[in-house]
Amino acid sequence: MGANASCIDSRKDGLNNESLKRKLEDIPEACVALVLSYLDPPEICKLARINRVFRAASSADFIWESKLPSNYRYLLEEVLGMNVAGMHKKDIFARLSKTNSFDGGTREMWIDKNNGGVCLAISSKGMTITGIDDRRYWNHIPTEESRFQTVAYLQQMWWLEVDGDLEFQFPAGTYSLFFRLQLGRVAKRLGRRICNTDHVHGWDLKPVQFQLTMPNGQRAISRCYLDNVGTWTHHHVGDFVVEDPTVVTKIKFSLIQIDCTHTKGGLCVDSVFVCPISLGKELRSFNSLIVTK
Repeated sequence: MGANASCIDSRKDGLNNESLKRKLEDIPEACVALVLSYLDPPEICKLARINRVFRAASSADFIWESKLPSNYRYLLEEVLGMNVAGMHKKDIFARLSKTNSFDGGTREMWIDKNNGGVCLAISSKGMTITGIDDRRYWNHIPTEESRFQTVAYLQQMWWLEVDGDLEFQFPAGTYSLFFRLQLGRVAKRLGRRICNTDHVHGWDLKPVQFQLTMPNGQRAISRCYLDNVGTWTHHHVGDFVVEDPTVVTKIKFSLIQIDCTHTKGGLCVDSVFVCPISLGKELRSFNSLIVTK
């Protein structure tokens, strides 16, 4: 009798599930789309799998227009050289949420999948590094640990100076800028990650200085001693505010240690990273956890 009761209960569950499914499919597509517009993109994509009504509703242009950055036309047409005409907003979001290279592969741009925030990365090859052409001091070395597949490696030098600039049309908001650095040269041996620290020296004697400046007077300076041997760290340079999203923002940034009383070496310079301040705070918290450990 217990087996029969169990069978009856399972049939009831099946009927209830089918009934629920039919009820969900009876909801007007416009109503579903309105509800979806209040959710984040990952949640919208998950709910689109429920049935054909949710799938169709999830493609509504008004949903994805609200998730896109205000400068999405600039990103597609001016930065990537694409034609926006005829593209659905969902397809635009999908295109921009992928990594997009420009400026000869020295820069990458994408939008955060959760909030649509614009992020940028600039390769070491997209910066001006004093002495980079002299292989006694610097080398570009290939590595899988860089999004650009290469980093600039300093063997030894008296004068460290890395400069860069950026001209980009950002949506209004506050942004953070970081240098991604590591002490020591990483390689793989027998499938294991190893870090060669033979050239690492001089970073405990004087701090390095990070700086960003803008024509409108915004400026940030930070200093720190480098001690992240074998660990990639995002060093926070500073934050800047964009008020007018229709104007190109111009930024100059630098990393220097020009005290010539001692040499320094063993530094890997990967890239500069720019992101909305909300993501920047998460990155700084993550860096703090690494330092604590």
